[in-house]
Amino acid sequence: MPKSRNLMPRRRFCLGSVASWALPWFIPGRALGREEKSPPNQRVGVAMIGVGGRGRGLFRGFYQHPDTQIIAVVDCYRDRRESIAQICGAKAFVDFREALALEEVDAVVVATPDHWHVPIAVAAARAGKHAYVEKPLGLSIEQDLFCRKVFAETGRVFQYGTQQRSMAHCHWGCELVRRGVLGKIHRIEVDCPNGGRGGSTQEAPIPEGFDYQWWLGPAPVKPYTPDRCNPPGTYWIYDYSIGYLAGWGSHPLDIMVWGCDADLSGLIVVEGTGDIPSDGLYDTVINWDMRIQLGQVELIFRPGNERTKFIGENGWIQVARDTARTQASDPGWLRLPSPEDLGDCHLMRSSSHHANFIEAIKKGDPRAAVAPLADAVRSDILSHLCDIAVRTGERLVWDPKTEQLVEGSEKARAMFRREMRPPWTLA
Repeated sequence: MPKSRNLMPRRRFCLGSVASWALPWFIPGRALGREEKSPPNQRVGVAMIGVGGRGRGLFRGFYQHPDTQIIAVVDCYRDRRESIAQICGAKAFVDFREALALEEVDAVVVATPDHWHVPIAVAAARAGKHAYVEKPLGLSIEQDLFCRKVFAETGRVFQYGTQQRSMAHCHWGCELVRRGVLGKIHRIEVDCPNGGRGGSTQEAPIPEGFDYQWWLGPAPVKPYTPDRCNPPGTYWIYDYSIGYLAGWGSHPLDIMVWGCDADLSGLIVVEGTGDIPSDGLYDTVINWDMRIQLGQVELIFRPGNERTKFIGENGWIQVARDTARTQASDPGWLRLPSPEDLGDCHLMRSSSHHANFIEAIKKGDPRAAVAPLADAVRSDILSHLCDIAVRTGERLVWDPKTEQLVEGSEKARAMFRREMRPPWTLA
């Protein structure tokens, strides 16, 4: 496995806090940990790519980590990139490739709209950078598999933005399932929030300071409308996403993958129904009702309040990011584990998602990431199979060993890839 390059001394050090208008929140220097920073040559240089709502939250976490240095800030909105870059003395760019060209950048944090996740991650790995990528993963199954291939070839660290893996109660619930407390698993129920209808198709002037062509990138050219470039449109328009089947579904489906290997146990049969809105801008699948067979395990995937419920011969365990909704048929199973209970875990323990990523980089070991790319691909492929099954009305059969569709039409197979607007390509 290629080793990470030596971390170089940093030429940029964080400035004092700017006025509170720079961000929707004010961050005191002490709260961000600047007084506790490691020596410059021990820090991981980070480029923040996408600093909108989720990106701002990630910036806060990485900025306060003592072993990181924010080197670059990339965003299509000038005010976002410049205000956040000013806070930490970073360079500001529209083109992420300029950030990747900086030798002092060791890693990227990608919190862009979904259609940019894999293209940027692949470019980062090829530039020798590690990548923390927000969920969901790819815009297609082809993108998922290609991304995994590139990271395997380059040996870079990948961390998926499924932060529940760094929550103690989610870890313990999945650990219990891995330990066989439930016996043989018969059924898994997965719920996540639904998508929606609407979105104005009325063309509008492009705002000053917003680079719309860079925002579109590999996506088809369409007229600008505010609903296209702001949530929930960024999640609910098929040109950029497959909606909450993946955007929210990635969380409970990832818990399913973490808690058991049912999706690897045999052929995956996917069928179900859903609605595709046609009366506005939003056109991703909503109101889905998916019935999936994972080998001998039945999986039901529907809209609802986010949760993953494992049902076995000895009872059930439900895992949710909301601690109050993490429950079990035997409440004693979920008691606070003792140090002895945690002494020999099947699953990696992490108390901080971003800190775990930084530690994996410093170790030079992709296996030290608690949310690795291989698992991200497994859960994301399930979401894509659901989307394709609804859009084609077909029963699909997927072989997880060969990663091939063994039952399904040519139309379904064609949906495994998405065209990218030139000059963008995966190759």
